Amino acid sequence: MRNGEHFERLISTGLELATNIDARAVVILNPGIPINIPESEIPLVITGKNFEIGEKYISIPVPLDLGLENVLNLISAFLMERGIIEEGDSFVYVSLNLIGIKEAKKGGVLSKAFFSSTQNVMQTLLEIAIELSAEGREGIPVGTIFVIGDTSNVLKHSHQMVPNPFKGYKFNILDKNVKEIIKEFSFLDGAFIFSRTGRVIAAGRYLDVDAKKLKVEVPQGLGSRHIAAAGITKITKAIAITISESGVIRIFKDGSIILEYNPKMRY
Repeated sequence: MRNGEHFERLISTGLELATNIDARAVVILNPGIPINIPESEIPLVITGKNFEIGEKYISIPVPLDLGLENVLNLISAFLMERGIIEEGDSFVYVSLNLIGIKEAKKGGVLSKAFFSSTQNVMQTLLEIAIELSAEGREGIPVGTIFVIGDTSNVLKHSHQMVPNPFKGYKFNILDKNVKEIIKEFSFLDGAFIFSRTGRVIAAGRYLDVDAKKLKVEVPQGLGSRHIAAAGITKITKAIAITISESGVIRIFKDGSIILEYNPKMRY
């Protein structure tokens, strides 16, 4: 049986399960397989490349590489934010080889950070972060920071450690060709700065934050990179993504970690 046909049968089974248990939504974790979207009275949410509200379903851009639990938490927060479900409600999720039930829990800050006007930028940068985490640069582990949004304030609270390689250029992270350029410059100390629309503003930027003054706290064992990411997101409206040499990816918002993921671990 072809993957598409198998997946469609699982989706039908998931819809039957949702009806039987009175679930409020069905989430289809589609890895990119072409499928026929079934008719359903229950709200359908499908992972895809773009945000789209159709007649039959809602498509949302969530990288499945983030791991099942992180993906479900993001989608759960999104569903509550949209008023599709309430905290405590259940929804059924269907992947290529799994059907499960998830109870909705609060997580609005995570959803708002991810499903904002920066959603495509966030998704692209997370994909780059996952690739850097798994591959490094030329096989060598790298650690860096991506800071997204509130550019003017981020620049006020930072300075160049090295000449800015992107000065005078109009590179945008949504351009597929720019992805490899970002990887090439990931060896630079300091942070990358991106506008909310994806323009690459700078690399090699030192984030001027006073952790003690800001009362920033990060889990024990995390270093200056994470303190800087927490600090810059506390004094600005930016979002920060950190990549550690160990491979762990973290997203910071309002001074706190809102997502943590290690692509090298099985979830």
